[in-house]
Amino acid sequence: MAPLLPRLFADVGGLFEPEFPFRLSSMMRVEDTLTDEEYTVRAELPGLDPEKDVTLTVTDGMLVIHAERREEERTSTRSEFRYGVFQRTIRLPANADEEKIAAAYDKGILTVTVPLTAPTASKREIPIGKTG
Repeated sequence: MAPLLPRLFADVGGLFEPEFPFRLSSMMRVEDTLTDEEYTVRAELPGLDPEKDVTLTVTDGMLVIHAERREEERTSTRSEFRYGVFQRTIRLPANADEEKIAAAYDKGILTVTVPLTAPTASKREIPIGKTG
């Protein structure tokens, strides 16, 4: 017999779906890595066609991954699949080269690679004026 508390949450979890459609289980899961040369974001998007169901945009230093899983027309007795729109917005590093972002999809994983430009050291001397 399963422990009582997890069972209770599992049993009542479906009651709240209309009010809380963005539960953690319905969010797109991502992981990222940062090196000196690039920033990489990987997103779990199983069962999607990246050409039809996934769009990537970048605006003002923000990467937006937008995906939609459409419900297939069939009569299911039970379905735990999540349908609808999934979206994540990720802030890119300040030195991201937005013009050279590349993406690939393989085995349900979307990988977005963002090259980074070399940080530019900007130093300038500030003159100090006299008052009075």
